[in-house]
Amino acid sequence: MNIEKKENYTLLTTESTVLSETLKNLSVELQKHAVENIILHISDNLNIKASDFSVFLNIASDKKASETSFVVPTLQEAEDILEMENIERELGF
Repeated sequence: MNIEKKENYTLLTTESTVLSETLKNLSVELQKHAVENIILHISDNLNIKASDFSVFLNIASDKKASETSFVVPTLQEAEDILEMENIERELGF
């Protein structure tokens, strides 16, 4: 897993094609970056079904509870979501 620190978030990029391996590595990195906004860029070759994305929803809920964000769309969409969530927090939502 590649880690790239940005101004407002940490970008985690996986090249793995195996979901269980990706989740194992992600778990380790989420602990290391618990107080940071996280964007996960998943390999286009990852063997994943739509039903597997529920695990990412759980991670997003946990991050939201700790007043940080976790997103898994395109990079531009992720940056937009982070910006909107930061504005919501500033406004008290």
